[in-house]
Amino acid sequence: MKMSDQREIAADPATVYAALLDPAVLKACVPGATEVIGNPSDGYTASVTQRVGPVKATFKGQVTMSDMVENQSLTISGAGKGGAAGFAKGGAVVTLTPTASGTLLAYEVEAKVGGKIAQLGSRLIDGFAKKMADQFFTNLQQAIEDPADVTAEDGPSGSEEAPAQKGWLKKITGRG
Repeated sequence: MKMSDQREIAADPATVYAALLDPAVLKACVPGATEVIGNPSDGYTASVTQRVGPVKATFKGQVTMSDMVENQSLTISGAGKGGAAGFAKGGAVVTLTPTASGTLLAYEVEAKVGGKIAQLGSRLIDGFAKKMADQFFTNLQQAIEDPADVTAEDGPSGSEEAPAQKGWLKKITGRG
């Protein structure tokens, strides 16, 4: 299954690029993610729980970043196994173009599934994959445009400080 789309994000390309590499932002943006740890050079490990039709599974897998051109483009590739439910793998080529009001993020996604999930039929799978990709990039846009909603995991626990003061945006740009 292949698809592509684009969206305007009210932030400069450097901020969008940094968000795409931050594991806390990725965890907040991937629907059903319970864990995303790692870094761009070594890759990330992720755990995602999803329901596709009648099949619910927790996928554990690897995500890698490649073809990285700072503040311009990158390729995100991932593969995960969901036990008896099967497997999922895919990737997205993401390009960032500066605009007058921020950044135009364009993406091309390709996804493949196998096992019990693949037996659900291509129309259901294609619809689900499109929904997942759309939700990820919508969540990413919201996380960048309203960083108070995405907080750094390494902040003080139980702290009463405002979320914006310990958010990922401040950590990468020095702004809050």
